[in-house]
Amino acid sequence: MRAVVQRVSRATVTVEGETVGEIGCGLAVLVGVGHDDTEADAVAIASKLAGLRIFPDDEGKMNLPVSEVGGSVLIVSQFTLLADVRKGRRPSFTGAAAPDHAEPLVAVVGARLEAEGIEVAGGRFGAHMLVDLVNDGPVTIVIETAGGSVI
Repeated sequence: MRAVVQRVSRATVTVEGETVGEIGCGLAVLVGVGHDDTEADAVAIASKLAGLRIFPDDEGKMNLPVSEVGGSVLIVSQFTLLADVRKGRRPSFTGAAAPDHAEPLVAVVGARLEAEGIEVAGGRFGAHMLVDLVNDGPVTIVIETAGGSVI
């Protein structure tokens, strides 16, 4: 599983002119699911997101997790994160899991964050989404898992 995490001051997801997900301060997280990913990978991603200390403390140091700043998490499924660009110019997406495998795992990430008391918003799985965000910092981090562990 791969997640691209951006610290944001705001983020929204729009589908066909309708806002389907919106947060203020927090994390915008793009999540890609591979064929071999399991619930353990989703739990590992959620755990890392919940504890990731990338918000500034009173001294301006990145030292606080999203929960301690009253932030939210916007989760957007994005199969293109699993693109293979080693050959040619057209990306191959054969490494991305089918929707029936990926969608429940993305839902587990959100559910685990909510269980930690973090407000979660999301996109619409499989839809053409417009993601609008203001990256605060900028801070962007990539998290990957394999076999249920962050690598």
